[in-house]
Amino acid sequence: MCGICGKLNFDASRPVPPALIRDMMSVIRHRGPDEDGTYFAANVGLGHLRLNIIDLSTGKQPICNEDGTVWIIFNGEIYNYKELRAFLVDKGHTFRTATDTEVIVHLYEELGEAAIEKLWGMFSFAIWDDRKKTLLIARDRVGIKPLYYAVTRDALLFSSEIKAILRDPSVRAEMDPAQLDTFLTYLYVPGAETLFKGISKLLPGHFMIVRDGKVRIAQYWDLSFAAKRTTGTEQEYERELVELLSETVRGHMIADVPVGVLLSGGVDSTAMLSFATEQTGKQISTFTIGFEGEQFADERPYAQLAADKYGARHFEMTIAAKDFEDCLPRYVWHMEEPVCEPPAIALYYVTKLAREHVTVLLSGEGGDEAFAGYQNYRNIYWLEKMKRALGPAAGVSGLAASALGHVPGFSRLNKYAPLMSQPFEDYYFSRTSGPNESFNQMKAQLYSAGFRASLPVNGHAPKTLARQYAAQLSGMDVLDRMLFLDTKTWLPDDLLVKADKITMANSLELRVPLLDHRVLEFAASLPRSSKLHGLTTKYVLKKALEDRVPEKILNRKKTGFPVPYETWIRGEMRNYVRDILTDKRTVERGYFERGAVEKILQDNAGGVNRSKEIFSLVVLELWHRMFIDGEAMGSEQLDASGAVPAAK
Repeated sequence: MCGICGKLNFDASRPVPPALIRDMMSVIRHRGPDEDGTYFAANVGLGHLRLNIIDLSTGKQPICNEDGTVWIIFNGEIYNYKELRAFLVDKGHTFRTATDTEVIVHLYEELGEAAIEKLWGMFSFAIWDDRKKTLLIARDRVGIKPLYYAVTRDALLFSSEIKAILRDPSVRAEMDPAQLDTFLTYLYVPGAETLFKGISKLLPGHFMIVRDGKVRIAQYWDLSFAAKRTTGTEQEYERELVELLSETVRGHMIADVPVGVLLSGGVDSTAMLSFATEQTGKQISTFTIGFEGEQFADERPYAQLAADKYGARHFEMTIAAKDFEDCLPRYVWHMEEPVCEPPAIALYYVTKLAREHVTVLLSGEGGDEAFAGYQNYRNIYWLEKMKRALGPAAGVSGLAASALGHVPGFSRLNKYAPLMSQPFEDYYFSRTSGPNESFNQMKAQLYSAGFRASLPVNGHAPKTLARQYAAQLSGMDVLDRMLFLDTKTWLPDDLLVKADKITMANSLELRVPLLDHRVLEFAASLPRSSKLHGLTTKYVLKKALEDRVPEKILNRKKTGFPVPYETWIRGEMRNYVRDILTDKRTVERGYFERGAVEKILQDNAGGVNRSKEIFSLVVLELWHRMFIDGEAMGSEQLDASGAVPAAK
């Protein structure tokens, strides 16, 4: 795992200053504290920071081909690199290192941009071809590794993190009002745009070619739900899945440093531990976290149960409201864009603990998105089925469900009642946005007249992206449409950006075997009943893992990762969030009506849960102070305790 950055001037006679590349590298050093390297040609500069994982002695980057005409900087892991290396040796290529990075260089020589399709793993990389004067940058299929870029009038800049791009004097840190509107719709920013005007993401499954000042972006992979299996029994699917997961985890265990497992107390992380144990003769270290207070759900007993079953060396820790509050500035600094992801702070602490013992962690992230594990998948599938059966009567049924929702025992129906009269495309736009869409209902009152006037009059609708993705599977099973939409939005732009940036904040590599593209393709090919079987979610995965996962874990009610931030915001953190949201600087930005913000705070204190909205507004304000106002702009200002000190 590493950090990459670079700049290509469109004027071939204009060199890139080495000091700029070094400055870009300085703010992402946490991604690769072990080694660094640079490469400069006539109008290009590349920078690399390395976290040693494979080939500890000779893997320093940038790495070139035999004659020094092709250079690469690489972030990630290629799990089939040994097979590719054997193929390339047969083709006559000579290797100077044992790294997966050098494999990509020679594969590019053989296949050009088509080399990307042969790679199995997680990656972002840049290749400079000095013969063709061409820059190729690429990102893995699912978006496990981030890659940002900015195209100015004179150059292309790119990096693993936004903060490196902002070190270039030609790039101004400026907020895009339209994307703030998008953030308050999804509670993150999906798609190619970011909250920074002029800075974009290279989308998952895409690559970019830059030649003669022209930029071309193309897609090389997409997840398809079209080819469904029509033969095979449940038992055959289960056996195939176990074999696939075993092979996938075997590849993800490749490392020359210690590998551990992040345990959440759930099915997926326990399964990863079971497969990992089979791949090594060494005792595996496992890690989990809990929260101070007896009233909170505790995953630690279930994690301990999994660790005991597989003989792991288990570590755990506990955090309290003050720890959560203290970490908020660091969370914002490393995430770089506001994201409503409170579990990321717990992830920061547990990976900080893990880094004392291992350099690589396996995680069970992605099992729910691949195999339909969330309850809302089940609920919305049956809701849509009911709407189709009722036809025009669905709206009347919605009114009845709303009325019934006020009867004790039926309250859960109430939040779905308004959806009975809405088309799927009009309400399902994100895993992070529930049926009530509470923030969207508030925005009309929240936005000030001045901010509303700054939004584009035409051409901007925050839900347009989700509707476009949903339309790609128009007419197909509604479960497939939800899974596809989440794979294109919530997965890369919320879940995976959290996983990468927060673990890399502690210089630790996180691997996610359940998001291997072959696992996703297998899951997408299964019939709906293999994932959602009646009211049972994640059916085939649970059946396949019955002999591996303890019954108490396999059949327990899904809790997610229950960080008790809602209680803390109402309690110990109440004054902290109020001070931020009613501070003079916050109010004078003019984005929101103070009265509307006060109403959100009052509602939350009075028992109406507005914690998600409050958390989102707090991280937005902290983000604005750091990145737009320029407070604490630099990793040198992050103190050892994990807090970002205020600007002097």
